[in-house]
Amino acid sequence: MKFHFLTIFPEMIESYLGEAMLKRASDKKLVAFEVKNIRDYTLDKHKKVDERPYGGGPGMVMTPEPILRAYAKLKFSPKSKTKVVMLSPSGKPFNNAMAAKWAKHYSDVVFICGRYEGVDDRVRKILKADEISVGDFVLTGGELPALVMTDAICRQIPGVLGDRASIEEQRTASPRVFTRPEILEWPKATKATKTKPAQKGKSHKVPPVLVSGDHKKIEEWRKGQKR
Repeated sequence: MKFHFLTIFPEMIESYLGEAMLKRASDKKLVAFEVKNIRDYTLDKHKKVDERPYGGGPGMVMTPEPILRAYAKLKFSPKSKTKVVMLSPSGKPFNNAMAAKWAKHYSDVVFICGRYEGVDDRVRKILKADEISVGDFVLTGGELPALVMTDAICRQIPGVLGDRASIEEQRTASPRVFTRPEILEWPKATKATKTKPAQKGKSHKVPPVLVSGDHKKIEEWRKGQKR
């Protein structure tokens, strides 16, 4: 699967793609990434990508031509099935079911990472883009939402996580997880000194069911902890 990013801040995208799970997936040829700097497709010496909106209003709007030129230079396979996404707080909410569906049905996902007050709406119409939101809040640009979605989609691609059991919906996951030690003393106990009295640590224990070895009861506990 290939992910394409149209942005005026390519370094933001490339930095995240070059680490951890996404880098390993790329190294194993399970996914591929293509990042285009929209400013490279302007025709003026100042690399201008924004203008005042028609009809007035605050702020600036990203102009369509550089974005469309950048899109035209993207490299797709001959039989690619492509999803074009414009990030917008008013778009359709993104969720894990959507991530799984896209991982299964699309070969390419293109993210148009807007800035300022948004993107000229003719881009959406020409590219038949879907408006998608990662939450009911406003961010300064589409780069972070694009990376969030990329991360979620990549997890659904076979081989990316190594063990399919690591995918949350394939197992009984719980937001309450514990590791060693079984009993944690915190705040840490201290010895008395001439200037300070001894401090006794408070015991924080792992729920007994998790160390019981009874897998049926553990599964029941985990189901009860799910939000």
